[in-house]
Amino acid sequence: MKITETKLKGCLILEPQFFEDNRGIFFEVFKKKELCDFLGYEVDFVQENKSISKKGVLRGLHFQTGTAAQAKLVSVQKGEVDDVIVDIRPDSESFGKYIKINLSDINNKSIFIPKGMAHGFVALSNNVIFTYLCDNYYNPSMESGILYNDADLAID
Repeated sequence: MKITETKLKGCLILEPQFFEDNRGIFFEVFKKKELCDFLGYEVDFVQENKSISKKGVLRGLHFQTGTAAQAKLVSVQKGEVDDVIVDIRPDSESFGKYIKINLSDINNKSIFIPKGMAHGFVALSNNVIFTYLCDNYYNPSMESGILYNDADLAID
């Protein structure tokens, strides 16, 4: 697995190594040890979420606040999305900046999103199946969000 840090500190792109033969393709989506070694701290995912979205559906930009903050490992099982992550950590050098990454069932990339970032995506194909591994349980009373068209962010 190839791990690359983005311009948002701690936000990582994970790309699998593919093994292909006459039976098909095999690849590892995630290895906890490799991710934790790269990060320099332990991540323990406790909840998996799945969403199914029609083409054009926009989900986000969501985040959990306070003690309910979540680190996430996100990926697309079926279809294609443009995924957006915004750094909302006030003490971060990339505070207020965002990245946009294409995720699909063709490139099979995953994104590790550390706590303190807002996340969202727009479905570019029909019936996108999107999964989230989270290191903290969902708490509806600590959920928040940012409008996708926030003028200060100017996300395309």
